[in-house]
Amino acid sequence: AAAVAAVATPGLPEMERRLSGRAIRAGKLHALQHGMTARPRNHTVLFPFFALVLTFVSSACVGGKTVRAVPDASGKVDVSQLWQEPADLATRDLRAGPPTPVPLPTPATFTFVKADTTGFSPGYDVRDVNGVEWSVKLGSEAQTEVVVSRLLWAIGYHQMPTYYVATWTLEKGPDANPGPGRFRPVLPNAKVAGDWSWFENPFANTQPFRGLIVANLIVNNWDWKTSNNKIYDLTNPDGTGVRQYVVRDLGASLGKTDAPALTRVLGARVAQGNRNDLEDFEQQGFIRGVTGGRIEFDYKGIYKEVVDTVTPADVVWTCRLMSRLSDQQWNDAFAAGGYPPDQAARYITKLKSKIAEGLALANRS
Repeated sequence: AAAVAAVATPGLPEMERRLSGRAIRAGKLHALQHGMTARPRNHTVLFPFFALVLTFVSSACVGGKTVRAVPDASGKVDVSQLWQEPADLATRDLRAGPPTPVPLPTPATFTFVKADTTGFSPGYDVRDVNGVEWSVKLGSEAQTEVVVSRLLWAIGYHQMPTYYVATWTLEKGPDANPGPGRFRPVLPNAKVAGDWSWFENPFANTQPFRGLIVANLIVNNWDWKTSNNKIYDLTNPDGTGVRQYVVRDLGASLGKTDAPALTRVLGARVAQGNRNDLEDFEQQGFIRGVTGGRIEFDYKGIYKEVVDTVTPADVVWTCRLMSRLSDQQWNDAFAAGGYPPDQAARYITKLKSKIAEGLALANRS
């Protein structure tokens, strides 16, 4: 630990940028580890490898941080930038999703702009016949991101419109039929102003922020890196503006959170879990117990400092919101993600059981 502490550790956004899923998948850490053991008696070779591994691991760590409220430039906390009371929750259309001025074109034909090689899932930037650009995510995260986005929007959290498209055509690209994907439009009235962190943000001391943590625990979203959270500046038709804080990349959900013990101790963003795995989602629990107002979640991720800020009252608050969803809304959310009815029913059953666990804490709040 002392050796790791001796290595200069950059800020959280920079740490997260250094550790990408592609680096891990490419086996760089594996290569470094074997480099250290290949010539154990050659200390001249060993030391640089050892120092490099320490730098790599320390730069991947998020452990040891504390959650604190950091006001924006105005010095005010406007919680409506994160969450707004969903007075119309009972009538929200989870099949269609958030209202948008940019509907999905029919037929679903797009022109290739460039490949997106960042993150876990492959994808493309494409353009439709109306000149609107879209971000496309392929692979297992395409379904989960749409479903979870619908659920967060339903209970009042800001979300960008997303769509799951099973069949579409790509023109002038590497593959005319790339397969199912998540489509997110680049809205003409929405500009990304930056990223925001779970550890430092204007809302850390508010009920909606802690409720957002609970919602992500319920759906087993474990990838909480800062670059997944975006700050949008939106322009209204009348020329006025509004800022929204959005948890945007939600694909690492509906599986299990299962980071190895050492990873959790170090807070390293390595092998934290899986996504879109029905059996694993069903097997993982939610609440293990409550002691003195402190909740022990069945959470095996690296953001324990964030999770530890949650109280029984926060769990009840979120679960009450989610319990207001009708069976039709639950089914519509999973239909929007392209899940067949039998799989959707199992996911919904598990989600409802977690919500029931949360509601049972009401007498402890």
